Amino acid sequence: MADGTSRAAPYLGVAAAFRARIADGTWAPGQRLPSRGELGTEFSVGENVIRRAQELLITEGLLEGRAGSGTYVRAPHQRRTMLRTPATGLAGPGFDGTFEADSIAKVPAPPDIAERLAADAGALCVRTVYEIFADRQPALLCTSWEPMAITGGTVVVLPEGGPLAGRGVAARMAHLGITVTRAVETIRPVHLDRDQAQLLGVPAGTQATLIQRTHHDTSGRPVETADLLIPADRWDITYDIPVPPTT
Repeated sequence: MADGTSRAAPYLGVAAAFRARIADGTWAPGQRLPSRGELGTEFSVGENVIRRAQELLITEGLLEGRAGSGTYVRAPHQRRTMLRTPATGLAGPGFDGTFEADSIAKVPAPPDIAERLAADAGALCVRTVYEIFADRQPALLCTSWEPMAITGGTVVVLPEGGPLAGRGVAARMAHLGITVTRAVETIRPVHLDRDQAQLLGVPAGTQATLIQRTHHDTSGRPVETADLLIPADRWDITYDIPVPPTT
């Protein structure tokens, strides 16, 4: 088999050869790959092996498939900075406040969300999915959960509806006489599933930065929790943390 491909796992060997061609510039960014039939003949393997090799490199972000056109070498994206501040949350160049939001009430909390909200598993919540854009391209995906035990039956039950639409967790909770005093964030790397990747316009399996954020009131009770997903190959996250002056 050409290019040192592996007999034990042929698609892995083919994928390694593809990586080498991309790394040394044989296949340039934006270039369309030969057909699977042509590559199968070159590597003495079936088209299914070529397909699996291509799917692996699509997952790794080196290739991209274009419906009805073929498979291309993915052009690298310019890295940008997303700034995290207590006042503005997450923002970056090109952010103009454009977003789409979809809320669903009476969604049972999955076990991990219920634990973060200090609620019983299956407790009813309002789940809101936000798609946030920069320069009209998807930049951030946020899934927020709020217990209906707190907001149910009030005018602020939907984060993007009612008189305080879009005002944020703290302002909406204040309307209910609840004071939000802190937000706790946990950051870790993850790989995007197919649905998440589709919303963010990246291949499935792309590495992302996950920020798990939970807002707490004065008693320490969690009043909202959210998962924020940011593609790691496109965005650096910079935290700007004020330090109070010493006396």
